[in-house]
Amino acid sequence: MIQFNRIDKAVLQLDRALQTLVPKTAKAARISPASQHQDTPLAPDSLKHAAGLMRINHTGEVCAQALYAGQATTAKLEAVRAEMEHAADEEIDHLVWCEERLYELNSRPSILNPFFYSASYCIGAGAGLISDRLSLGFVAATEDQVCLHLDKHMAALPQEDLRSRSVLEQMHIDEARHRQMALDSGGYQFPKPIMSIMTQISKVMTFSTYRI
Repeated sequence: MIQFNRIDKAVLQLDRALQTLVPKTAKAARISPASQHQDTPLAPDSLKHAAGLMRINHTGEVCAQALYAGQATTAKLEAVRAEMEHAADEEIDHLVWCEERLYELNSRPSILNPFFYSASYCIGAGAGLISDRLSLGFVAATEDQVCLHLDKHMAALPQEDLRSRSVLEQMHIDEARHRQMALDSGGYQFPKPIMSIMTQISKVMTFSTYRI
């Protein structure tokens, strides 16, 4: 097994950050589910709304990349670190799919992404420093929030936007699996008051990135 020193790890984290934040840099390992459907023209209001929803989901994937990267940096157990890195690799597919769909909708990623990446990285690293169980629990809680957002967005998308819907459906499957993986690995199940706080915090991200 290759052993990385602190400089190596810092370079790898910088590379992941650049792939996440620089448009059209990251590469997906899987073909986008959107390819299963023809692109249907949308009315101007529907186009703008679909783009806003997909921009929120793209920023959510930016946050996921940063969260997993921070947790992998400070995880104490090698098995936990490997799980974080594997989950982050799968999340890259989501990042790319959302970005591709945004450009198809004549839009772009949020300009606030660097801020949300930095904040999420610090949160992930902080959780990992405290304990692996807390770190895994935070993953489970975050993925639970993501699944709730995806449910709402699939219901809110224009009915004819099958390309965006297919992306969100596959993301929902993957996110639910990541949540269960974290719990199965010993993640702490957060109480409802904490989940409510996380919901309120997530509203800041969704409100701002829908427009910016």
